[in-house]
Amino acid sequence: MKILLSNDDGYQAPGLLALHHALRDLGEVVVVAPEHNNSAKSNALTLHQPLYLYDGPDGVRYVNGTPADCVHVALTGVLGYRPDLVVSGINNGANMGDDTIYSGTVGAAMEGYLFGIPAIAFSQVQKGWAHLDAAAQRARELVQQVIAQGLDPEHPFLLNVNIPNRPLEELGPFEVCRLGRRHAAEQVIAQESPHGMKMYWIGGAGPAKDDAQGTDFHATTQGRISVTPLKVDLTDHDALQDWAGRVGRFGARS
Repeated sequence: MKILLSNDDGYQAPGLLALHHALRDLGEVVVVAPEHNNSAKSNALTLHQPLYLYDGPDGVRYVNGTPADCVHVALTGVLGYRPDLVVSGINNGANMGDDTIYSGTVGAAMEGYLFGIPAIAFSQVQKGWAHLDAAAQRARELVQQVIAQGLDPEHPFLLNVNIPNRPLEELGPFEVCRLGRRHAAEQVIAQESPHGMKMYWIGGAGPAKDDAQGTDFHATTQGRISVTPLKVDLTDHDALQDWAGRVGRFGARS
């Protein structure tokens, strides 16, 4: 079993190190992670500057780029083989609901999925790494289960997993659920730089808007571990017929 491990918090992040330690005896685990924190970088790739691969401690390697860069470089020029599974995390904070669109943790896993490799993104619900050992243990359990059930390269999957910050004995079961929704983000924070220029900081994420039963927000609030299968197709299939009619009328008017 060959596993590629990455994250978005950087190669020295406690979540990555804990997950690496938890998975390392399940097979050959190779770590290629960002040099620095790359939260909210989504699927961004670096196209206009060179990327460099460095050797870190304990066999970890890191790249001066985004999470997707790390997985892309590993798969297309570093490993020399196709891994059986791509794992990303453990992230310092939740990636639920709309957050998944922005998440570098999910972006790293999705890059593997786009190459046709099964992939899993792991996050802790709250920042601060509380009970990280328990989260790593439950992450290991899920990875073991998907390996035991067989990894079919003809049918890759992408899972988004969020683990509450609780002791191992207080963590509930895995629950397969859909993504919830958040309210709009908070306002930007405006400040003046030392040079007298106006600068802005992106505000925090808004509160949950849809946290009904069956969502990742609801599951994690109840102490359960949310597992959400994701797909990349952004097509609004329900609206295809409506838009075909609209565009048809556009053409008729011309």
